[in-house]
Amino acid sequence: MVSAISDVMAGLVPAIHVWALGMKNVDARDKPEHDDSSRLAAYPMTEIIDATRSSPTVVPAPPLLAVRNIEVVYDDVILVLRGLSLDVPKGAIVALLGANGAGKSTTLKAISGLLKTEDGEVTRGEILFEGSAIAGIDPDKIVRRGIFQVMEGRRIVADMTSLENLRLGAFTRRDREVDADLDMVFNYFPRLKERTGLAGYLSGGEQQMLAIGRALMARPKMILMDEPSMGLSPLLVKEVFSIIQKINRDLGVTILLVEQNARAALSVASHGYIMEQGKVVLDGTADELRDNEDVKEFYLGGAGDQRKSFKNLKSFKRRKRWL
Repeated sequence: MVSAISDVMAGLVPAIHVWALGMKNVDARDKPEHDDSSRLAAYPMTEIIDATRSSPTVVPAPPLLAVRNIEVVYDDVILVLRGLSLDVPKGAIVALLGANGAGKSTTLKAISGLLKTEDGEVTRGEILFEGSAIAGIDPDKIVRRGIFQVMEGRRIVADMTSLENLRLGAFTRRDREVDADLDMVFNYFPRLKERTGLAGYLSGGEQQMLAIGRALMARPKMILMDEPSMGLSPLLVKEVFSIIQKINRDLGVTILLVEQNARAALSVASHGYIMEQGKVVLDGTADELRDNEDVKEFYLGGAGDQRKSFKNLKSFKRRKRWL
């Protein structure tokens, strides 16, 4: 009898196995006040086994981009990133926040392969895109894999027209749908269709729209945006960030957004990281960061009546509080 029960129960939790074997010798006075044996017997043993074996194991989806403990050095001497790690899920907008010199732009250049142009290199850690290592790969090959960076300060070609700048974004493509994508870009940025002159004569907001449109022409899976609000009026900032959110929602393009305007960035992002001195000191959902007292004080314009003067504050004090 015991042998038969052991064979049936082999696939179940060991605790059930032990209980089943021990029930034969349990003295009446040792039984618990509420005996569950009758309830267990009411269910066929095959149903219990099937229910146990069919329990699904939930495996979280891997991030589209994973940065793992990277260090970046310029000119073989200057250490800028110190063990930085972050994840960007597929289809999400993730904000990377921090003050000037925190290492935000260097992080984007490490991902897009542009460190080589500034005598920088990733000396430690790994950068994975769709599960494949991309650290050290040439920038044009990274673009072909699906990552496009919108540089700080727009970096449009001033001596080319808006249309020529947009076509430049599609230089890695070999399909015949470039014209259709031009119409798509003009749908998001109708002003660009009206501007037929040289791009250098566009306003700051229009140049930013052109830079984002040029990125879309590459049909990227992920866009790295570096300070899209730089030099724009509050009204234009609101318009640009609204378009960024719409592009993410309509096209499913994943966006890693570097910004000093924390309030604007967290208004469109689902998750955020805060950097100081080359490493991440705080991360969380956008709501968690907005509600964090330190983030309110140092990035969102104070923490109500408890706001302190910035005159005597040092960055190490912020990091000490966060860590």
